[in-house]
Amino acid sequence: MGKFFRIIDLGVAALNKNIAVAGIALGVILAFANVVLRYGFNASLTWAGELTNYLFMSSALFGAAYGFKKGIHISVTVLLMLLPSAVGKALLILSYTISFIYLGVSAYFGYELVMLLMDFGEMSIDLNIPMWIPHLMLPLAFAGAALRTGEKIYEVATTHADEVLGKSEAELIKDSVEKE
Repeated sequence: MGKFFRIIDLGVAALNKNIAVAGIALGVILAFANVVLRYGFNASLTWAGELTNYLFMSSALFGAAYGFKKGIHISVTVLLMLLPSAVGKALLILSYTISFIYLGVSAYFGYELVMLLMDFGEMSIDLNIPMWIPHLMLPLAFAGAALRTGEKIYEVATTHADEVLGKSEAELIKDSVEKE
């Protein structure tokens, strides 16, 4: 199972990270260009606002999915540290399992939304593209995040209970200060 995650990891990480970075970079550039056009030349790109919204949303969703891989989402482990390590490990697996289910259900309903938008043939007002195209980011980002959460479940399940929680952030800071 670990080999499966390593193989999938390359494509999913590249997709999540690159879409997140491209979304924020292109969104900022487009918004800036539209502001310059509007106030400097009294002209505007009518479609820029809608595209900027889609770029920022894709950046947030795919960035969050990438955050699962890096473990940068906020987590409060103070209660887990007070419990026996086996109980803490079990609760951490439960937490990741609940997250996995939520993300999987969100990916499914995102897919259902895309299918519904395809059936309706709804078009974007400013960009004049089918609405299912920008909404495709929902099932993709949530599926990527679910995959990452599944990876974390496997990682915690295969790690010894005493090593799962490791050191707290305060202990890591203290250790780094003592080394200097």
